[in-house]
Amino acid sequence: MTLPAPAPLVHTFRRGAWQPSLDTVALPGATGTRLALVPEIVAAADRRWWDRTAPGLPPAPAGRRRLLLRALDLFEHGTLTVGGLGPQSGDDFRTALWRTAGLPAPLVDRWCGMLRTTLTQRRTPEPDEALALVSLPGNTFTCLDAVLEQVERSAAVWVRPSRREPLSAARLVAALLAAGWPPVRIAFCPAGQRALGGLIGLTDRHVVFGGTGVAASVRASAALTLRGPGRGCALVPEGMDTAEAVDWLLPLIAADSGRFCSNVRTVVHAGPAAPLAIALAAELDTIGPPPSPGPWPLTAFREPGSAQRAARSVADRMRPGDRLLTRRPPVLEGPGGDTCVTPHLVLVGEGPQGPDRHPLIGHEVPFPFAAVVRATGPAAAAIADGSLFVYRPPSDGTAQRGTP
Repeated sequence: MTLPAPAPLVHTFRRGAWQPSLDTVALPGATGTRLALVPEIVAAADRRWWDRTAPGLPPAPAGRRRLLLRALDLFEHGTLTVGGLGPQSGDDFRTALWRTAGLPAPLVDRWCGMLRTTLTQRRTPEPDEALALVSLPGNTFTCLDAVLEQVERSAAVWVRPSRREPLSAARLVAALLAAGWPPVRIAFCPAGQRALGGLIGLTDRHVVFGGTGVAASVRASAALTLRGPGRGCALVPEGMDTAEAVDWLLPLIAADSGRFCSNVRTVVHAGPAAPLAIALAAELDTIGPPPSPGPWPLTAFREPGSAQRAARSVADRMRPGDRLLTRRPPVLEGPGGDTCVTPHLVLVGEGPQGPDRHPLIGHEVPFPFAAVVRATGPAAAAIADGSLFVYRPPSDGTAQRGTP
């Protein structure tokens, strides 16, 4: 009798080698791929190992920026050996991301380019001897820029990927190794949410991505950089031409499938908001489900029920007087059965609490969504003050606070 082949297992990378683990978790999608996890007790032993090993290591490579650029070339196009998966080409990588995380190839290409642009535009940091942790989100792999920054700065880096999308982080580790970064100075440490606090306690500097739940679970310190919700908003002046406003707002809402913390979630109109909201909703309704071509590709949802939960989070926050102006069903299946959430636009009605206190203001979801609200004076200022990213029409000068 022929036994079935074992399910693919993405290994951890610890102490300079790819290693399996008895603790594993399934990746989203129907691929059967699993992810090895690093238990807290093992991470603690790895920190002790690093403290013993670091003093005897040769210096980290000079010219780290050149090494990182080479790693990004390999990440985007090269054939790399990812522990447990074997050789993986650039096309294999894109296929795997589509099957497990629902990321279409055009977004993968765009995000690879954004990683390179961010790296080349960033000032070179001064290297130090810290052991850094980067805990990544699952919404976009452009946050791998934080890994690149810490590799350029730190003596060693531990990378904690998101369970929802660990493949890009594993591939970047493989690319860094292939480009010549010393194996003992990088680690790929998948771990559950409960282990995050332990990993923070074991490392010297920490960059943590996540929403409000993650923010509440970690203790603020000078060594912690927390990158949470952006609550992006756009301020539309009274009298702005509706067609011009739609052209300006559409990419701010729909680009990158609405997954960035810098995407606009709230449109604040100083005048009557309904005409703009209706026109903007009509444009959002033209964005097709995957794999439909177009400038604003949507992502697919691979975890059962996740698309429905994401869409329902908007409906649950609507109040009497609010109007959902996008007309398609909230959740659609594409020609290949790929489930996506269609873009949503809600026109917020007038309520007793004021527009700045509405539960949809700044609400972040992993698909294009915006709430359009009429507000001026203190209410508009309060919405802007609660946003890391504030956009004004180009004629007024576009202002942004924070970084994606």
